[in-house]
Amino acid sequence: MSNRLFQGVIHQMRDTIDRAIGVIDETSVVIACSELGKIGEVNENITTDMLSSATPFVLNGYTYKPFGSKPRCEYAVFVAGNDDLAQKYAMLLAISLGSIKQYYDEKYDRGNFIKNVILDNILPGDIYLKAKELRFNSEVTRVCFGIKIISKNDISAYDVIQNLFPDKSKDFVININESDIALVKEIKSETDSKDLEKLASSIVDTLSGEFYTHCVIGIGTPVEGIKDLARSYKEAQIALEVGKVFDTEKTIVSYDNLGIARLVYQLPTTLCDMFLKEVFKRGSIESLDQETLFTIQRFFENNLNVSETSRKLFVHRNTLVYRLEKIKKLTGLDLREFEDAIVFKVALMVKKYLSSNPIKY
Repeated sequence: MSNRLFQGVIHQMRDTIDRAIGVIDETSVVIACSELGKIGEVNENITTDMLSSATPFVLNGYTYKPFGSKPRCEYAVFVAGNDDLAQKYAMLLAISLGSIKQYYDEKYDRGNFIKNVILDNILPGDIYLKAKELRFNSEVTRVCFGIKIISKNDISAYDVIQNLFPDKSKDFVININESDIALVKEIKSETDSKDLEKLASSIVDTLSGEFYTHCVIGIGTPVEGIKDLARSYKEAQIALEVGKVFDTEKTIVSYDNLGIARLVYQLPTTLCDMFLKEVFKRGSIESLDQETLFTIQRFFENNLNVSETSRKLFVHRNTLVYRLEKIKKLTGLDLREFEDAIVFKVALMVKKYLSSNPIKY
């Protein structure tokens, strides 16, 4: 499409600029020219180093000016002659063609369109009009992954993930900022959460195992229709935030599996503080040491089963019963009772949430 775009501009300028003008690509092939017979010719004398810089250069009676949006220039304009006027023409053409291409990419590039959709930078009424203009399939099932880079080296995680999903007509890898990458993946309607977690796990393993780059991934819920992609991406972000508070050891967090943590995360911190003060009127949760909290955690993991928990902790059953009685004495909650256990479990989550989001008075 760039070839036709450039040729249209060159064709309009050929009467204004009374010299041979044109454009070559990064392989030194003429892709547009005022002299149509030259299109397709290859200038083998132009080296990679010449095109890697934005500095104009003269070769075989032509003045060249590289341009493009990549770190290494994608194209170069050329104008017949090596005088000052040829250089001015080349500079003006490079600026004009570079601006036109940038505008065209922003207007018609699907990746940029998807980025605007998931970041809510496009009006809902314009989404389907734009999708139709781009011939974008709006009705398939897609899901958003939020990928946060924790530690990295010189390898670009964005490039690695792009290589993992090369089908750019179905899957979109979007650079949000220095540490965040979004993946919008087309999936089958019957794909379940386990399949999505396996896919996320393959990304984590590839980045960490081969490139020593560590990341965490949040998974939104699958959606049908492009308009709901923003919701799926927000869910992926929430999954990352909730995981950072409640599941610090997990590298993959799915919004569908957040459970009660999602509810706690959305509560105002002032309300959480009131809840803790009502449940532990004497502030007794602060009096529990790390060993006691570890015992409580294992007791919950073993479904309030005293015998199984004592076996996993390698302590006598009576020792565990004594610890539970001590907790009851300190807090007024008997963890062997289901309702008290629920209250205590929620209280621990609220405490962890408040620790990561301190109340501002």
